[in-house]
Amino acid sequence: MSQQNPFTTGPAEPFPGFPGITAGLTDAEASRIAGRGLWAPDGTVEPGAVRLGQTLANALLTGTPGDPDRTAGNADTAPTALLPAGLATVVEEVRGLALPAYHRIEGASDDVRLSALSLRQRGPGPHPLVVLPAGWTPFGWSLFLWTYLVLARKGYHVLAYTPRGLGTPGLPSTSSGLVDVAGPHDWADGSAVVDFAVDHFAPSVIGFMGESYGSGISQLVAAHDDRVAVVVALSTWGNLATALYDHGTRHVAAVKALLALTGGPVETKFDEDNQSVLADFLADRNLPDVVDWGRRRAPESYLDLTNDNGTPTFFSNTWHESLFAVNQLLETFEGLDVPKRLNLWIGDHAAPEGPGLIGPPGETDPPLAEAYAWLDHHLKGAPNGVAAWPEASAQVMFTYTTEPVPDPATGEPTGERRILAPARREAHERWSGFTRSTEVFGLTGDGAGGADGRLLPTGGATPGPGGTGWRRTFLAGVDTEATAMDAIMRTGRAEWTGNPKTYDTRKIDRRHAVAWTTDPLTPLRPGDTAGRRIRGVPRLRLTVRSTVSSASLYAHLFDVAEDGTARIVSHEPLNAYGLAPDRDTTVTWRLQAAAYDIAAGHRLMLAVDSKDPLYGDATVTWTQTVVGSPDSTPSFLELPLG
Repeated sequence: MSQQNPFTTGPAEPFPGFPGITAGLTDAEASRIAGRGLWAPDGTVEPGAVRLGQTLANALLTGTPGDPDRTAGNADTAPTALLPAGLATVVEEVRGLALPAYHRIEGASDDVRLSALSLRQRGPGPHPLVVLPAGWTPFGWSLFLWTYLVLARKGYHVLAYTPRGLGTPGLPSTSSGLVDVAGPHDWADGSAVVDFAVDHFAPSVIGFMGESYGSGISQLVAAHDDRVAVVVALSTWGNLATALYDHGTRHVAAVKALLALTGGPVETKFDEDNQSVLADFLADRNLPDVVDWGRRRAPESYLDLTNDNGTPTFFSNTWHESLFAVNQLLETFEGLDVPKRLNLWIGDHAAPEGPGLIGPPGETDPPLAEAYAWLDHHLKGAPNGVAAWPEASAQVMFTYTTEPVPDPATGEPTGERRILAPARREAHERWSGFTRSTEVFGLTGDGAGGADGRLLPTGGATPGPGGTGWRRTFLAGVDTEATAMDAIMRTGRAEWTGNPKTYDTRKIDRRHAVAWTTDPLTPLRPGDTAGRRIRGVPRLRLTVRSTVSSASLYAHLFDVAEDGTARIVSHEPLNAYGLAPDRDTTVTWRLQAAAYDIAAGHRLMLAVDSKDPLYGDATVTWTQTVVGSPDSTPSFLELPLG
């Protein structure tokens, strides 16, 4: 039964507390936890982030400013006793500014209760409100307690909630019901949360802010509820259908990773319809139905509503995003006819924003500072320069300055590096402004005996002499060293911290892959220092045959140094069907967008193989895939240049 909490307005529940939080944290531990970000090396949620968030929640929601346990005489038993001094001071400051409460909000269905935390400003209002649907983890709203404290200190009412069905049973941050995967029930729940907020907070204006799953829900609620005045969507998607299935290829590892993070088995977390869709996806069947399911959950499908509402929308994403690859978001961004901002960063899902969401001093780091500035401008009218921001900003991959990290005990190098100066950022009034021109490379067939073919600049729109009339064969179904990443979220997090993966292109087994390389690149413009400045979406055309009816073509672009080591620029898989050994099929597809400077003297390599642990492939092991370039449809790589 809900009761009236004496320290807030509106119905509130007694807060049961997060169990097992008995050990205190030091400032150094809290800083290390925030620095590690959201993800552990195995793709689960970082345990330290869970501990920090739950410790903050217990400190914030247990006791009240007048309780004896919060006096100096009982400092050892006060709720903030397990926090380092700096964080304890912030919690007490926020409690002085805002009234904390724990809620079980009635969702759009009578049997669903959404776990929620609120911070209601004490001072005279009205005040703006920020609603934060939690991301897709077993811990719900408890991960981002630091974010709620930051927003409360900035003068916002805060209402964070866990979407239906998510969470580990028994935790106070777990919501009841079944996961709808950002479906219509989630949109309706979001509007129910807005109803609750209007009734109990009387906010002056309402914004939504979310990370990952919460960011998609934020966009979808705003599209269907014009009371939402602004959206901040971090590590987000625009089209869930193409994020999970594009170019005939299922992004299987992404879905498996997500299914492991709901807080329970599929049978207890999803209704029968959603279970059926997920099973079809994993089994590679009924994919048109899966695509329709994804489109219903795609903010891109409701751009007309968002544009009619005029909702200012802020996107943040990464170049090597493994859950919601960047191209699908770019298409959604281009379709928005509202005040909008796109930030693209080095790394993978939640790597740029995660540390700042978890703990201090993240609110001063650009990924979060700019998100908060967007809210301040559109919810409070702050004259902070946001109105003059160009629409798109992007880090150029791996342009940071780093130094080796020594072992603290021995002083010997650890093999890790740390960032001394951040990567360079570029901005344009439009996303399209990043691409100033394109360069077409013809692919040659002179890779006999396992040698690489060549990428030859054509100086025009089609390959020149030597670029047609050849065929090259490889044995399909065996993975090679040409992989997109070692593991979802792990490789990209290393990129974000200054440690991009190094590939040895000599180890790519040419029996199971074909490759083409340029000559050492020289600058195209006088005075330039880069061999090529890639800005935008590369495009590849190949002609293929196979000894069976399907084949996978997984394309990777590498920046290859003089010693044969490389870093990945972009990649994209394609599965081709309806093939035959005596008939050519021409396929053209776009690789993922990139901003990357290839140093003068380095070479660009295109490597194509047929298998990657990220994807569901269409190969039959040890069959032959033949790639060619007929005169009528020559194969080429089109490179976007800045």
